Amino acid sequence: MTWRWKEEYLDLILVPIGLLIMFSYHLFLLYRYLRYPHTTVMGCEDHYKRVWVEKTMQLDAKDRGTAIAVINSNIIAATNMSSVSLVLSSLIGTWIGSSTGKSILSSAVIYGDTRMTITSYKYIALLTCFLLAFASFVQMLRNYTLAAFLISMPHCEIPVSYVQKPVIRGSNYWTIGLRALYFATSLIMWIFGPISMFVSSVVMVAVLYHLDTTSTEPYLFRSQFKRGNFLMVGEELVTNY
Repeated sequence: MTWRWKEEYLDLILVPIGLLIMFSYHLFLLYRYLRYPHTTVMGCEDHYKRVWVEKTMQLDAKDRGTAIAVINSNIIAATNMSSVSLVLSSLIGTWIGSSTGKSILSSAVIYGDTRMTITSYKYIALLTCFLLAFASFVQMLRNYTLAAFLISMPHCEIPVSYVQKPVIRGSNYWTIGLRALYFATSLIMWIFGPISMFVSSVVMVAVLYHLDTTSTEPYLFRSQFKRGNFLMVGEELVTNY
């Protein structure tokens, strides 16, 4: 009995390779983020956010309105992204539940496995990514809300690390949510066949590597004026002798 090539084999070859490329890249990025954080954009952003919290906590609670506005803008962004993820999850869940055994695209359009079992796997994988994104954005909301409470707390000396932790943790959850959406993008391309999914995975890794790495050292912020020598009166800077 001779072995014959079938187009269904493409899903068994290209899809695992595409997912392996995506997972391998993110493991490499995680290693670089943990060992050499200043060579990654995420590590530099964490540095800037720690400095931002440190400088913000040096102000009086009544003067932290700008910081609260920054936190609120991030909360709004996370709310919008979580809503989009939940809506897409609901649509896919409804789609799976009301499936009649027919694929969206005809087998003539897709070069690959068009069986209903594989189609169900595609939808389940997409649903998993969107649910993970939704959960991550919700956790970001929780952490940034806590940070807003701590920053706006009056007449209380709060350690800077107590505010830095929820800010950095919320930022990490934001990153996880976005990465889940990136994976979902490649899985959406799987609907059109394993070749498009594999190509999109390779292109996405190349683009993400360009966006996630940096050769610029993070800026070391220093106070422009010493508090003991100057006082701000209205909009004038006068010497305090």
